[in-house]
Amino acid sequence: MVLAVFAGLPGVGKSTLAAAVAAELPAAVLAVDTVDFTLQRYGVHEPRPGFAAYGVVAAVAEEQIRIGHHVIIDAVNPVKSARELWTDLADRMQVPLRVVEVVCGDDAEHRRRVEERYQTRDHEGVPDWVRVLERQVEYEPYLGPRLVVDTHLAKDPVPRVIEYLDDGRR
Repeated sequence: MVLAVFAGLPGVGKSTLAAAVAAELPAAVLAVDTVDFTLQRYGVHEPRPGFAAYGVVAAVAEEQIRIGHHVIIDAVNPVKSARELWTDLADRMQVPLRVVEVVCGDDAEHRRRVEERYQTRDHEGVPDWVRVLERQVEYEPYLGPRLVVDTHLAKDPVPRVIEYLDDGRR
């Protein structure tokens, strides 16, 4: 089993890549945004937005790992405290942790993706370009081992990601 964390700013292609990789492994994809948006839809508001969503996803991930599934976490993971949640979970469950940091190396393309998503949003949680730039300022650099995938440059990153995750499954 492996716990894979796909991290990066909104609109870089995390969810698309996570879904493609999950279909190959197979793995459960647990998206923090999905949980966060659902909590909001049901009127659950919290003083620290997103905090509960990370906790819910971590609890579900633990259950999936416990029954033998590979798990992919799909989340921005902008700060050390969010990232430590996954390190602690991997240690507790005694599974390897593999971080895939997803970026879009072309700002114009990144902006186009974000604006397209924002225009077709089905809920209020989808950030616009200004909000993504604000999150970029908050985003702490990743330290430690990880695979960085530039979705603008990589034509088919799935095999490389699978190979990286396979190192954790052995």
